[in-house]
Amino acid sequence: MTPFPPITSGPDGYVRTHVADGIGRIEFYHPKSNSLPSAVLQELAATVSAVSADPAVRVIVLQSGGSGPFCAGASFDELAAIADREQGQRFFSGFAGVILAMIRAPQFVISRVHGKAAGGAVGLIAASDFSVAVDKASAKLSELAVGIGPFVVGPVIEKKIGLASFSQMAVDADWRDASWCERRGLYAKLVSDVAALDAHVDTLATTLAASNPEAMAMMKRVFWAGTEQWDTLLAERASMSGTLVLSEFTRNAIGAFKAK
Repeated sequence: MTPFPPITSGPDGYVRTHVADGIGRIEFYHPKSNSLPSAVLQELAATVSAVSADPAVRVIVLQSGGSGPFCAGASFDELAAIADREQGQRFFSGFAGVILAMIRAPQFVISRVHGKAAGGAVGLIAASDFSVAVDKASAKLSELAVGIGPFVVGPVIEKKIGLASFSQMAVDADWRDASWCERRGLYAKLVSDVAALDAHVDTLATTLAASNPEAMAMMKRVFWAGTEQWDTLLAERASMSGTLVLSEFTRNAIGAFKAK
């Protein structure tokens, strides 16, 4: 079971941490399906960086609150309010910040996926080193359906599951079931329910917390070799999304999506 207190209602969401026995747990939450507005993205990136710098932490677990979706991706309220290209680039750079913090942490990052994952959430899962999901945790890249594309999260998803599978998700922006995600490597392990999810994550995290941190850090560098220039790459991709989100087509698509 997670060590966090029950969720209290609030409009802005949160990021919480808990460190014990070598395990650093990070939980994010937003009342709108765990969507990610800029404030939560920035806090999440800063929290991952801070926890990864703690010498007491041997492994990191990333999870979200509630019993609904794992994460609905970008905040559509904030997308609709973007007024210029610079603001758009800043928003999409928030996803880049979280991804870079995750892959550059010297510890392994385990993602605990208790529900559906859409859009940018797929990028966060791909940026983890091991992900455990319930068998109902379908996933999709929804960006094209609202007039943009999975540009910022694309590199990390492609590295995790390969170009062919990434292209399938990006072009056909529909749900993929958890079994599809496991076969492609987005999910490393599927379990039947949340109780089994917590048990597996806790067992794995405990094992890794007792493992050689130097060996794990070296393995991490091997896993993410070739990403050294991603600061520049992801900034360029954020600019692409920041430009597209201002187009009439995209504004209409986002408006229609919000009206559903």
